[in-house]
Amino acid sequence: MPRGLLNGAMDLRPEPQEGELPLGDLLAAVAERQDRRAFATLFAHFAPRLKAYMRRLGLEQARAEDLVQEVMLIVWRRARLYDRAQASVSTWIFTIARNRRIDDLRRERRPEIDPEDPLLVRDDTPAADLLVARAQVGQRLRAAVEALPQEQAEVLRRNFFEDKAHGAIAEELGLPLGTVKSRLRLALSKLRDAMRGLE
Repeated sequence: MPRGLLNGAMDLRPEPQEGELPLGDLLAAVAERQDRRAFATLFAHFAPRLKAYMRRLGLEQARAEDLVQEVMLIVWRRARLYDRAQASVSTWIFTIARNRRIDDLRRERRPEIDPEDPLLVRDDTPAADLLVARAQVGQRLRAAVEALPQEQAEVLRRNFFEDKAHGAIAEELGLPLGTVKSRLRLALSKLRDAMRGLE
């Protein structure tokens, strides 16, 4: 139902006489025929009462008026769910208002999070001290690899930097597989010694 209907309800409302409103019949007319005049009468009867109720719950005037509009929209949309045997029209509508206020309070206490909020966006830029430490490790590792005997450095490069299997390295270099594994083990042992203290 468009929000304009609520404004239109104010124009259609008759002057309600207290105690003479057949609230159940009015709500039934809204449920069965989407009767705008019946809704206007309900609106005129309940809007001021709901607003006073919301103000007693501590809401500012503007927010109280907004919630009244929301409650009356719910009444319009859900009128067919009303059951006279369960509760009076007033009880049903004020229960909707109370529940709507509870929902409103929950939103106030747990506001929606804006994922674009700069405070919540993770900064992936590494810290300067981490960048310096990485550079130092890189320099030390390069120096350690360069200090290896040529045959060990060659096996290490092919295995780790070219991602070649031991068998492929043995075939390319014309070496026995055991020699390749032995050279790689020696190279790694020397690198561990060279890098000690940087863990």
